[in-house]
Parts: sequence; C-alpha cells; structure tokens
Amino acid sequence: MRNRSESNDRALLSPAFSSPSQNEASTEPYRTFNHQSSHDSRIYKNKAAGRRAYVNFILNIPKALLIGTLLTVFVVSYVLALQGGTLVYINEHLGVIGAQVLVSVLSLTIVTVMLYACRMRSTTRRGTLFLVLVTFALLYVYDHGERFEKHGFYNLLVFIAIYMPLNIALAVFYVLWSKIPNFLTYFAVALFVGGLSAGMSLFHYRRVFDNGTFGEFEYLPGECTWVGPNIPFVDLLPAGAQNFWAGPSHCKPEPQRIMAVIDKHGVLHIDCKSDSDVYIDILPETRQWPLWRKSMWNVYNVEVLNDIIRLPYTDKQPFVLNDTTQAVVVRCGTSSKIVTRVGPSIDRLPLYTPPPESDTRNIKSTIEAEAVWLNASSIAHSHFSRPNVIYLMIDAVSRRQFYRRLPRSAKLLKTLHRPGSNRLTELFRHHSVGFSTDNNTRAMYTGEVFPSKPNPLPIWAYYRDRGYITARVETGCDDWAKEYVGGRFESQEYSVGNRSLDYELASPFCLPEFYPQTGNAFGNFKGPYSITARCLYGRYVHDWTFDYLYQLRDELRSQFRDKQSANVARPYMVTAVFLEGHEGTGEVLHTLDKALAAFLKDIRDSGELEDTVFILSADHGLHMGLNFAFLQNGRIEHQNPFFAMSVPEPLYQFAKHYQKLHGNEKVSPFAVNEQRLTTPFETYHTFRALADWPKIDVSNWDRSLFAAQKAGRTCEEAGIGASFCMCKVRP
Repeated sequence: MRNRSESNDRALLSPAFSSPSQNEASTEPYRTFNHQSSHDSRIYKNKAAGRRAYVNFILNIPKALLIGTLLTVFVVSYVLALQGGTLVYINEHLGVIGAQVLVSVLSLTIVTVMLYACRMRSTTRRGTLFLVLVTFALLYVYDHGERFEKHGFYNLLVFIAIYMPLNIALAVFYVLWSKIPNFLTYFAVALFVGGLSAGMSLFHYRRVFDNGTFGEFEYLPGECTWVGPNIPFVDLLPAGAQNFWAGPSHCKPEPQRIMAVIDKHGVLHIDCKSDSDVYIDILPETRQWPLWRKSMWNVYNVEVLNDIIRLPYTDKQPFVLNDTTQAVVVRCGTSSKIVTRVGPSIDRLPLYTPPPESDTRNIKSTIEAEAVWLNASSIAHSHFSRPNVIYLMIDAVSRRQFYRRLPRSAKLLKTLHRPGSNRLTELFRHHSVGFSTDNNTRAMYTGEVFPSKPNPLPIWAYYRDRGYITARVETGCDDWAKEYVGGRFESQEYSVGNRSLDYELASPFCLPEFYPQTGNAFGNFKGPYSITARCLYGRYVHDWTFDYLYQLRDELRSQFRDKQSANVARPYMVTAVFLEGHEGTGEVLHTLDKALAAFLKDIRDSGELEDTVFILSADHGLHMGLNFAFLQNGRIEHQNPFFAMSVPEPLYQFAKHYQKLHGNEKVSPFAVNEQRLTTPFETYHTFRALADWPKIDVSNWDRSLFAAQKAGRTCEEAGIGASFCMCKVRP
C-alpha cells in the first residue's frame, strides 16, 4: 500500500518535484562551467520546493478536515455520554449512553487508523496525537467520577475496554495485509471459520444459559419467558479477559508469618517468629453503635479508626480481651494479621427480651388483613425442632454468572442435595424488583420496597424476638439498616444492631488497607467495589469472613453436641454479605470460588443441613459493564439473580403435605416454584415463615417458597415494576 501511494504521489508531483539531492546531482556538471545555469538551477529548485509545499498543503487539507470532524464527533459523543443523574435516570438512558460511548470509540478508531495507514505530514500526525492526548486529559479532568451523578471514570474504563482490543486487532490486520500477498483471501476464510465456530459456541452457551444444578429453565405454556434476544456473547470471552490489565488476581502474602489465636478464655496467644516489636490493635465492637455512627463513607470507617486501641504485646503476662471483642489486628514488624473470635461465648449469652413497643411478635399480620394462624403440630411431618437459618448473599450475581465464574462452588452445591437428609431447590425465574441492592434487599428484609411504617426492623430482629441467636457479617464497611432504611427511623441515636443482633462483625473491613480512608472508597482499584483482587493483609477479604463464619458455626453448634443441652439449644439465624460480584468486569467473582466451595463442603459434611435451612442467593445480577450496557443478555441477567435453598427433609415433607391439604394446587411447592416467577418478596415471607415455626401465619406461608406460587404470574402481580420486567407472559 505504501509503495502504491508513493508512486501516485511521484506521478502527481512529476519529475520536477523530485528530491533536492536528485536535482543537485543532475545540475552539478553545469555548475562547473556556467554560473548562470547554476543560478537558474537554484531558482528552479526554489520554485519546485514551493510548488511541492503547495501541493502537499492541498493534499493534507481533506485529511485534516476529516480528522478534525472525527475528533469533534468523538468529543461531543463522549461528553454526551457523561450525562448523569439518579439511579432511575441512568437505568432509563443506559442504551443511549452506551450508544454514545460506542460512537466516540468508533470516531477515535478511524482517526487512529488514519495516523498509521495514511500518508500525511509528520507535523499533522504529531499534532493529532498531541491533540488526542490533551483532549483525553481535559475530559478526565472534566469528569472522572464514580457515582451515578458523575460517572466519567466508568465511561473511561468502558471506552478503553472497547477501544484497545479493537485497535490492536485493526493494527494487526493492517500489518498482515501489508506484508502477506492475498491476505484478504486468507482473512475471509479465517473469518468464515471463526464466525462458524463462534456461532456454534453461542448456540452451545445459549443452551447452557438455561441449565441449573439439576434441572433447567423450562419454556412452559403460560409461564413468563425472557424478553428479547438472549444471546450470551460474554461467554465467548475467556476468564480474566476483562480485567487482566488491572493487575494480579491474587493477594501477595505478608512478609512474615504470624501465628495467633484467641482461646476460649479470651486470652490472645501470639508467635511472631521474629524479634520485632508486637502491637495489638483492638478493633471496636460496632453492634451497639447508633445509626449515625454507621453512615457509609467517611463516617463509619473514621469512627472505627478513632476507636481502635493499640497496645504493646508481651508474652510475659496474659493478654486478656474484653468479652465482647470480636476482632484484633496483630502487628509484627511489617506484617499484620486479623484474629477473630465469637464473644461472648454461647453459654454466657443471655436470652434477649425485646422492648414491648417494638416487639415483632405483636405484629398481627404481614398484610392488612388479620392473620390466620395454624399450629403445625396438627399436620403430618411437623415433629422437628425449629430450624436454624444461614443466609449468604453474594451481591450482583446472576444465575448464569454463578455457574460462569464459580464452577467449583456450583459443583459442590450439587452435592448438597441428599434426599432423606435435606433437599436442594433452585429458582430459574427468580426476578429482581429493582435496579440495585436498595429495592431488592428492602423487599427481602422488610417485605416492602419502600417501608411504610417508621422504625422498620430487618428480618433478623424477628428471629431474635423469637429466641433465635442472630449474627451478621458486613464486608463493605457499611450497615444495611443505616444505608437502606436509616432515613425511616425517628432518631439517628437508635441502635438497630443492638436491637436485632447478638453478634456483628464489620470493623475489620473498615481498615484503610482495604477501605480507603481518603478519596473515593468505592473506586475501581481499591475498596469493596474494585476490579482488582480485594486483599487485606495477604489474604482475600472474604477469607477473613469465612474464618469468622467457621468460628461462629462451631460455637453455635456446640449446643447440639451434648444431647442433654441439645434439648434446650437455641436456634440461630446467620447472615453474611459478599461483594465480589459487585464490579464492572465480572471477573473478581472467581476469586471467591475456592473459599465458597470449601464452605459448602464443610456445611455438607458437618451434618448441619439436617436441621438448617441454607440459602445462597444474590439480590440482583450485574448492573454495570459491557454486557449490561450493550446487550439484552446483560439486561436479562441483571434481573435474574441466583437463588438456591437447601431444606431439611422433615420441613420439605411438611411443606409438600401442607400444600396437598391447604393449597389450591395439589403439587410439590418446591418443584413448581422452580419454574414460576418469584422475587425477593417470597424470600422475605420464607424468612418470616421460618421465624414463626411451629406456628404458621397463613398469609406468610402462602407467599413463601414453601407454598406453590401462582402459575402464569405476571410482573405486575409479583410486584415488579414495568421498567424492570424482563420475564413476560406471551399472549
């Protein structure tokens, strides 16, 4: 291509516009004999140079105009894509914003290709590069926010994620086309083969999309189906393709290995294996804090840091911790380690008595009508103890994303299904009721998207009021009650944690090594929403969470080991949140797989599932990133969160028998609900039904997952807004 262009330019300029060295060589003999001819030669060369500059100027005008036009389109479309606003606004205009980003990418891509594929003056090329760099710098200064109102940094990441691979591919194409004869023929063949392979892969992944642990999404007459072309292009990308450039996906171990443990008497034992001074940071116990101290971002984390007590450690005398201390940080030289324990121990935990004015047992019904109560003891298969409840929520993980990024956990999850001991069920049409965590968890924990009454207590308060031991782990340095219903409380001095929980672990996840003390705590490269590995002292953040969950379960299960004490053992309700799914690339989630699979194996082998309802689910699917912004498949996955539940065999059989006696359909509620439209509202009523056991509030039970939900249910009937509905019943 370059040779053809050079020939054309030479033909256009004619021999008169050949290089000065050639002209000098051709006139050199005449200079020796004739000064006049030498003078004429110089005049001729000057005129030739002028004509050459004029022609080059003429030739460069169209390219300069084209580049200027394309850069203008790039800037205008990029700036238009920066439009921000409320969550609802972003959701309604996401398609337009995505199209504007795509236009800006294509505009700059054309300019980039022109810079290396077209002949132009070096000054034009350098000037264009400089102008592009300056424009990017100005656009970054103009908006590099990471919030809904200003989301420039997210736009930049999406831009780069499309622009870089596209232009690398085009540059490789150009080089090969320039060097290899008949390249276009080879390329056409490769394109055909690659397209055929991609098509076959997409056909496979489209079928895989419907698969679950045991069954699959069934296209049943009268039941809703996903709206639009559900083509999972994202499955064509290899694991790690979207964030490989961001850094390693593993945590760098601490320089020194620290051995530390808190014994049952609260004594801290440390082996630092070095001569360095050892210090202990005693992290505050946040359960009793009022709402105002738990405000997200620059309040909660600052309050935690201000309340940390640092003490020197020596093995010459016992280091005894306060009975309520849940976690400390051991610092030895340049290394640190978090040490957790469950305090106080179960045998020293008093039975909670709720205040009369907020006792949830006084709530007559979950709906306006009077509650109708039944006693389960009069129905077959009801003779079993009050079930324990463990709920793990993985934020922003669709049903397909669970299988896509957590293959080990998916494989282990299948082994949890053991008829005779416990049964596993999965919901294929489980649907969100909102865009993000806000609406979905409010529906799940309070039964309402917008709580209608003041001082709305979360679901774990219902369990504590009924004699359960309640515990919660917050891994994002935030508090659910403060963040999502805090504005409904009459006083910010109120402590929801003290009212509803016996144990809470949150302060380790407010440490500045994980949660930034300055700047944006929810950025893309550090903090609970980062696109890189989320590490704290040489381990994944979730590893510290599982450490505490193992200790907590061991302490809670200690009641059941002694047959005599098992008769008076208190059931427990444990909830924990994992945020690895909450980031734009969808890649960080895979770092959770190994630890989650190990937890599932442990809970299976321990026998705990024989008397425990275990729920593993998400609040919604991924609501950011390329797949969500540009493809219908991303919109569908956003509204189809993962949900699986293991139910003890006696409860499973009771629900089936109850359905046959009192249900409108004489079917297994678990089997039919797998293929029916369900929402976080049903999760809430399931929690309520379990808390009330062995009493049955019929209004709760009939809305729970223990009862068959309505066939052919529409989004409107399920409480899903029209703008969020992705599963519609076809006429």
